[in-house]
Amino acid sequence: MSHDSAAAPEAAARKLSGRRRKEIVAVLLFSGGPIFESSIPLSVFGIDRQDAGVPRYRLLVSAGEEGPLRTTGGLELTAPNGLEAISRAGTVVVPAWRSITSPPPEEALDALRRAHEEGARIVGLCTGAFVLAAAGLLDGRPATTHWMYAPTLAKRYPSVHVDPRELFVDDGDVLTSAGTAAGIDLCLHIVRTDHGNEAAGALARRLVVPPRRSGGQERYLDRSLPEEIGADPLAEVVAWALEHLHEQFDVETLAARAYMSRRTFDRRFRSLTGSAPLQWLITQRVLQAQRLLETSDYSVDEVAGRCGFRSPVALRGHFRRQLGSSPAAYRAAYRARRPQSEKPDNTDGHSGPGGPQPVPQEPPSLPLQTRRTAAASALAPATSLSTEGAKPELYATGRLPGQRSAP
Repeated sequence: MSHDSAAAPEAAARKLSGRRRKEIVAVLLFSGGPIFESSIPLSVFGIDRQDAGVPRYRLLVSAGEEGPLRTTGGLELTAPNGLEAISRAGTVVVPAWRSITSPPPEEALDALRRAHEEGARIVGLCTGAFVLAAAGLLDGRPATTHWMYAPTLAKRYPSVHVDPRELFVDDGDVLTSAGTAAGIDLCLHIVRTDHGNEAAGALARRLVVPPRRSGGQERYLDRSLPEEIGADPLAEVVAWALEHLHEQFDVETLAARAYMSRRTFDRRFRSLTGSAPLQWLITQRVLQAQRLLETSDYSVDEVAGRCGFRSPVALRGHFRRQLGSSPAAYRAAYRARRPQSEKPDNTDGHSGPGGPQPVPQEPPSLPLQTRRTAAASALAPATSLSTEGAKPELYATGRLPGQRSAP
């Protein structure tokens, strides 16, 4: 799913400066960037595929800082251009940023601001959105990024309307995408915008990818690491915790199941996941509460009990801290944006005084390999799972593709 909004009036009126060329695409690389995301715009815009009916772009690979540039895989790159090359580009792409916690170089931010002021289209793929936000180019605009980092982007830049459910967001002269594969989606969208469906389709066939993907990031919202975490002994403990979230237990219980002291367990858990075990456990309970609020008619009190919270008050407190909304408000907003036919129906067909009654369902016992896979999916850094400080409308938005966010 994409979000194509009409460009702001000032963006629509901005003309490309005389020294810039529409067909020139500058890709801004930084040290520490992931090579996959970095290679996406290089492949899309840097290879001549005119024989397949794809109009040619002129690619300028530019270093955003002094080199050589080392990728996450340890490769060293030497970009043929520096920041001065951006001054000729009609489109500037930032494929990724090395760290969501560190500020980008000010020289690169200044170059992006100048490019935008001179009418260039600015694109941020995945964590590249953090660079655009740091430059102030996302202020008051809709944007997206990898769902893991969306809460951090929303918290750090509150003026940005972050929507973690979108694969990419086109706001006219500023565009952003979710992680990795969504970068391909956005680059194909740019080709489609520039040269039409036929050219984008021809390029998609060459890349062996669908020209358009349906859906968004929703299916991935609670997944952050690869499926396998090997034979780490904590995998069994995490699998057990996920299977028993409806029970009340604490970190001491998990440490005992791992045959570790609390101190050793905390240190080992943090080294594996980047998260404190207590925060991880609370976040998993909140995620489970989200699912029940979306898919069942259980009361908030019942949801609290089924997620292992000691009281509805505890659920409301943690839910509000992580999602910025009460459970009741979240459910109402979520249901308001779904068709009637998709409303939850967890009833057994028997009606009571208040209408059909939900059938209690306990989590099924899972096979060992399935539990290990679930554990791998749930082990995640606190910054990726916690949505503390994020605005409720970011997770239960009723905005449709083509609509601008309300000011």
